[in-house]
Amino acid sequence: MKKENCFYVGTIVSKFSFKGEVLVKLDSDDPQMYENMESIFVEMGKNLVPFFIENCSLHKSNLLRIKFEDVISEADAEALLKHNLYLPLEVLPQLSGNKFYFHEVIGFTMEDVNYGKIGTIIGINDTTPQAIFEIENEEKEILIPAIDEFLIKIDRKSKKIIVKTPEGLIDLYL
Repeated sequence: MKKENCFYVGTIVSKFSFKGEVLVKLDSDDPQMYENMESIFVEMGKNLVPFFIENCSLHKSNLLRIKFEDVISEADAEALLKHNLYLPLEVLPQLSGNKFYFHEVIGFTMEDVNYGKIGTIIGINDTTPQAIFEIENEEKEILIPAIDEFLIKIDRKSKKIIVKTPEGLIDLYL
């Protein structure tokens, strides 16, 4: 499995028991969707290695307690610490309306109701407190906050996002 065909689930942050269980810090708004997994990919070096799951349950708010098959000791669990976990993109539930996954809209055209075509979405920066669309416009980069108040429509068929930005925001970049 290639990393570009997967989405990031979380990182193994600590050991949980002497029997090889680990705790995973999830990167999710819906941690319950991970409770009944049978397997997951663990990033080891540049490879994604499949691990089968014996038992999996939520632990506190955004931690997932996992017991992997063949991880039977504290030392086995220690070797997995700080490794990232991934799942194939096809296991994500389909979204509709103005809800979207960040990876889903890369390459979409963005248009503003007042300005017209802004450019092509080349990325979404989610390392800031507020996610930001990164848009390429004739070799210039335009940054637009990815907030519900700006989103008018996501047209998946036309691969287009229509927004209504505050007056002057786009002009700042052009």
